[in-house]
Amino acid sequence: MHTTISLRTRRLVGATAAFAAAGLILVIGASAASAAGPNVGFGFNAREIKGAPTGAVRLTGGGSFGASTGFVHAGGGFSCTSSVGQGPLAGCQTGEGVRWDAAELLPSTPFKCTGAASEVLKTASTDGETVALRSDFYRAGDGNDESFTANMFVSAKDLAPDIAGVQNAWVQGVGCATATAHFSS
Repeated sequence: MHTTISLRTRRLVGATAAFAAAGLILVIGASAASAAGPNVGFGFNAREIKGAPTGAVRLTGGGSFGASTGFVHAGGGFSCTSSVGQGPLAGCQTGEGVRWDAAELLPSTPFKCTGAASEVLKTASTDGETVALRSDFYRAGDGNDESFTANMFVSAKDLAPDIAGVQNAWVQGVGCATATAHFSS
């Protein structure tokens, strides 16, 4: 005896199998994502980070980080707009700088916007609206070898309310700035 399966039945069985496979992928993917914890995406533009005795830098960029897991993948553009004479970026001359990338996600970093002895030491802590990083900074001609390594932060909020204006971006040894910054999770 020969049986035939109608085209309608074959399509129904195929659709059911595809739906079951998609559901399984969705469940496995969701459990893997929740095990890793939610990542936060961020993007920013800081035109003139300054405040220390000498120097200024321009930073742009963004990336993603997981505060609970320590995951970070971030980077962007970097340029010294005025020669830096102190701190980890000392020696970066006006016009130098190409890019930066995150070397490590920091739980927090101490900072001062001006470097003045009278300025109160503050702390930037990584959370859903702030990312503190140890970053590598590169100049043209240095290839893949970092030229400088320094701490930095970007935030959606003012982290130095004792200083006029919004101070939501900072580079160690250079200072603070008002940045256009966006965070999403």
